[in-house]
Formats: sequence, C-alpha cells, structure tokens
Amino acid sequence: MDKSKQPFRKSKRSFRRRLPPIGSGDRIDYRNISLISRFISEQGKILSRQVNRLTLKQQRLITIAIKQARILSFLPFLNNEKNLDRAESIPRPTGPRTKNK
Repeated sequence: MDKSKQPFRKSKRSFRRRLPPIGSGDRIDYRNISLISRFISEQGKILSRQVNRLTLKQQRLITIAIKQARILSFLPFLNNEKNLDRAESIPRPTGPRTKNK
C-alpha cells in the first residue's frame, strides 16, 4: 500500500486530563494567601501559565492578586530566607575601622 493512500490513524496515547489547580469554590483574592502562594516560586517569582496550568483569565487574576498582596505586605517581594541564614553565620568585625596604606 502506498504511504499517501494509508488511512489517517489516531494516536494511541491516552491523555489524562489534569484537574485545574483552582477549584470552582476558590476565590482569587489578595487575602487568600494559601491559594496565592501555590503560584509563587521559592524565589518569590510568579510562575508562568504553562507551569500553573491556568487559563488566561485566571493567570491575570492571580497576577493582580499577588501584586496587591505584595503591596499590602501580605506577601514578600523577595524570598530571602537563604540569604538571612548565611548572613547570620558570617562573623563581622566590630570596632573602629582603620585605613591600611
């Protein structure tokens, strides 16, 4: 049989539909920190739509809610937990500074 005359075959892969990360009862709001924090990386960055599996409208609402929560100090702008631990362990000199010539 000629390749061009073969019938079209559907893929045999089975796709499992992923559940949406935001349920129908969840309200996207800047006060809902438990929901918002799922869409922020460890460094404090807003994750992309492809990673979150959100619709365009949901991603826009999440982004606005995260920015409002940051401005109102519900969320930090940066997640500096690692930097704080390192800064505390480094001993710093105390006393007057002297110039070395």
